[in-house]
Amino acid sequence: MATRMARPSATLQSFVLHRYDWSESSLILDLFTHEQGRLAVAAKGAKRPHSQLRAVLLPFQRLQVTLARARTLEGDAAPPEVQTLRAAEWAGGAAMLTGAALFAGFHCNELLMKMLARHDPHPRLFDAYVQTLPALASRDDARVQAALRAFELTLLQETGLLPDLSLETLTQQPVRSDLRYALHAEAGVGAARGDEVALSGEALVGLQAAREHGSLAALEHACLRCLPELKLTLRGMIQHHVGSIPLRTRQVMLGLQDL
Repeated sequence: MATRMARPSATLQSFVLHRYDWSESSLILDLFTHEQGRLAVAAKGAKRPHSQLRAVLLPFQRLQVTLARARTLEGDAAPPEVQTLRAAEWAGGAAMLTGAALFAGFHCNELLMKMLARHDPHPRLFDAYVQTLPALASRDDARVQAALRAFELTLLQETGLLPDLSLETLTQQPVRSDLRYALHAEAGVGAARGDEVALSGEALVGLQAAREHGSLAALEHACLRCLPELKLTLRGMIQHHVGSIPLRTRQVMLGLQDL
């Protein structure tokens, strides 16, 4: 049997996206970290009554975590994907989300889990997530919707799935402010046909300018100008990329609305 030795600890800024029962006393966490992207982490003993981790490993709370994992010497099998949580402490941030904001936050978490590969860092997306969470608690529904759309656009951009919105994808000609365009997951930006959901050229140019500006606040402001059409457009794009199974948070929200 190959000798195993400990890899030096890594301290990361992170959020808990999801948690799974691993045993009677332990959890498997899906973490979104600034430095290493999405990670699977074992939190041993986290479910025990007197564990300090019980009150810390909560969603939407910024954490500083220390991780370690086993490393094998040359000739042994590859190390396991799941790392071990050695410590975690609250790193500040907004209060816990409640009500409708809680579902909006879980929507963001589900998107990150389904659209990000493990061990693929996206520090700009992490920063956008940090800025989005407080906006979800706003009493202004338009601001909440704009924050969600801006986060979705940032996610698509950071994963390389969003084309230049100021150009027709096929011809690479600039979009015209007086025309309406459709945005599809595979075809990109093109002239709208029939009754399909469409965005004005002016709105697309504004969204692209905000992307290039690099400010999430500017992107939220651009989203406010076309919220209904943008929501339907991004829903179709995201569903295409996550597959045929509907997003769970969306299904739950629809069920509550029916009630």
